[in-house]
Amino acid sequence: MRCPYCGNDDTQVKDSRPTEDSGAIRRRRVCNGCGGRFTTFERVQLRDLTVVKKSGRKVPFDREKLAKSVYTALRKRAVESERTERMISGIVRQLESLGDVEVTSDQIGEYVMDGLKGLDDVAFVRFASVYKNFSAADDFRNFLATLAEGGKSTLRDDE
Repeated sequence: MRCPYCGNDDTQVKDSRPTEDSGAIRRRRVCNGCGGRFTTFERVQLRDLTVVKKSGRKVPFDREKLAKSVYTALRKRAVESERTERMISGIVRQLESLGDVEVTSDQIGEYVMDGLKGLDDVAFVRFASVYKNFSAADDFRNFLATLAEGGKSTLRDDE
């Protein structure tokens, strides 16, 4: 594993243990070049997924990109990172279980919205505002009114 600090390929594992949900192995590493310490995670990957964007372009699925968008929505919210990681791992498992190697960005967005809805209401609305492309305060009001009624949003990604 390459050191993120100096780029040295000579690193050593100092400690390994499973995560709380046993979905990954957490490894503490030390660089034999600069002495820097860092953590890596090893996860099972059932298949290589490809994301089909709205434009039709296809890109490899990137778990880190998914995690970044979730953590952006959760910024400054009091949600334990372990719960967040469980949600992200659950989304990845759902995608891998679909039986197809191609998933749409819409499918991913819906899974994230479902996950955030159960995790944190504010993060859910933050993510929805980007995912549903809110452009005015009325978009927020309509979305929140729909949520209060217990229904699904009528706003679409292309509106």
